[in-house]
Amino acid sequence: MNRTERFYRIELLIKSRGGVSFEHLQAELNVSRATLKRDLQFLRDRMDAPIVYDRFDNVYRFEGGNPTAPKGTQHELPGVWFSQAEIHALLTMHQLIEGLDAGGVLGRHLQPLLDKLHGMAGASESESRELMRRVKIASPARRAVPSRWFELVGSALLKRQRIDMLYFTRGKQAESQRTVSPQRLIHYRNTWYLDAWCHNSEGLRRFALDAVRGAKVLEQKAKEVAMKTVHAELDGGYGIFSGKALQHATLRFTSEAAQWVAHEEWHPEQQLNPLPGGSLEMRLPYADATELSMDILRHGAQVQVLAPAALVKRVADGLRAAAAQYG
Repeated sequence: MNRTERFYRIELLIKSRGGVSFEHLQAELNVSRATLKRDLQFLRDRMDAPIVYDRFDNVYRFEGGNPTAPKGTQHELPGVWFSQAEIHALLTMHQLIEGLDAGGVLGRHLQPLLDKLHGMAGASESESRELMRRVKIASPARRAVPSRWFELVGSALLKRQRIDMLYFTRGKQAESQRTVSPQRLIHYRNTWYLDAWCHNSEGLRRFALDAVRGAKVLEQKAKEVAMKTVHAELDGGYGIFSGKALQHATLRFTSEAAQWVAHEEWHPEQQLNPLPGGSLEMRLPYADATELSMDILRHGAQVQVLAPAALVKRVADGLRAAAAQYG
């Protein structure tokens, strides 16, 4: 634990416990008496920390301080400050980042910050392992993205440069060379997508990063597209599939399924209508039926498609084909 981490740890201990003895501080920080005395003196003289020694209780505390006072009324060290609960939450979230990030690129770059957080929280290696053991992040059907493509795309996105990439289109089972201007990155259902202006097709397109076969950053500046336009063209329909020609689906869920669906957001513009008996009707926009039909089929007999007719037929055909697999 370096000196800066000790300063935060001293303040954290005093704030969280109201008062701490010299011996306890020394044991927590694992430093000599002389080092701890210098740290306390530096905090008082240079950081304006109102640390006083309470002879009656034999502890160090903040003069007139209330550890539960509203934020802004307490003394805080300059720079980033986290409470012990916030530090634990951030360390827990690191496991989520590691689980979502194929290749560990985010986890690798965030490691210095995480080391600082561990130091501020006073977490030993065994405590850190215990914290991570108590939290499990499940990421079923995760599609891994090679870290080199994630880093390249992220860099080009922030520097506003074009990308030349070899892209594999699964629907056509074919590769194509594309020059794109990146607009934003999206993490959706355990994988990453790039929304970009495609200079080959002269329009906004969405690319799955796990389908990138090769890429390089070009010197040319990226074409700027207003984020309002990106939202309008790519976010209108259901799920990850984009398109301007929106249709509206009407679904009816049984009372059993409605207990969960009523609390789910399938689309920001969905409309829910509770029905007598506990069933639920949902109306939502979509541009491409691929993902929507898969999610409908996931609910099996607990949902019925009422409209439009094309979606009714697609789901019915899917159910018949699935049933045929079992004779």
